[in-house]
Amino acid sequence: MDFLRPASWEEALAAKAEHPTAVPLAGGTDVMVEINFDHRRPEYLLDLNRIGELGEWEVGEEKVLLGASVPYTAIMENLRAELPGLALASHTVASPQIRNRGGVGGNLGTASPAGDAHPALLSADCEVEVESVRGSRLIPIDDFYTGVKRNALAADELIKRVHIKKADGPQQYSKVGTRNAMVIAVCAFGIALHPETRTVRTGIGSAAPTPIRAKAAEEFLNAALEEGGFWESRKTITPSVAKQFAELASGAANPIDDVRGTANYRRHAVGIMARRTLGWTWESYRGNGRSSIEGVASCA
Repeated sequence: MDFLRPASWEEALAAKAEHPTAVPLAGGTDVMVEINFDHRRPEYLLDLNRIGELGEWEVGEEKVLLGASVPYTAIMENLRAELPGLALASHTVASPQIRNRGGVGGNLGTASPAGDAHPALLSADCEVEVESVRGSRLIPIDDFYTGVKRNALAADELIKRVHIKKADGPQQYSKVGTRNAMVIAVCAFGIALHPETRTVRTGIGSAAPTPIRAKAAEEFLNAALEEGGFWESRKTITPSVAKQFAELASGAANPIDDVRGTANYRRHAVGIMARRTLGWTWESYRGNGRSSIEGVASCA
């Protein structure tokens, strides 16, 4: 295995163009586990740790430009107001050591359906900026996941940063695990209210071959909130609406049985998380607030 260590972004793109099979290494929290257990033996490792711009972020008027290597700890400490759902998800990632190293770019590159960041990214709405020596492009998050641990990157492309819409309303994230830390999600759910467009977006993790949105549940809830005048009145969502939303979210899941949980349990848990997170975000909206870090749920 050869180790490539470019000193600049341009050098990294050139190295990736010359060696398309090179595996990017930044936090290394996924890649090194696979290598250490001999599940993967790439011909080249492409170390991106000398490229400072990947660890930077920029808060704009409408979006946050989040570098691919910004660690979860930095998101928790600096961006909880702009990206509350992602900050909540970051709190559930493994251990403090891994949160200090791992970042959203690694989750996207690995594209595991159990990646903690995916439900928050899907619900917040974002675009993934990728680049090669041929140029750059933006991939909508809905088009990024193409299969089990597969994404829309071309062989010579690298993830540079993610363009995430700043929260204009409450967001929440919930994760089911067999313990409260150092655990891969049995399933996870993210939700974001977007009052400016009067829409709700969701994200489901570890309950389908790829991270997905519960689109039928979103469409139902968007119509119910609009027809019932909920956005203007801020009245409590009726139990029947919450129940139907949860059932549709559960129906969106397409899980498997594995060592962490059964398919039936995952479907049931997704529905429970959908109902609870809807309640938390809507109560926050009624109070003109945003999600608090204390609102995160991580349970067995």
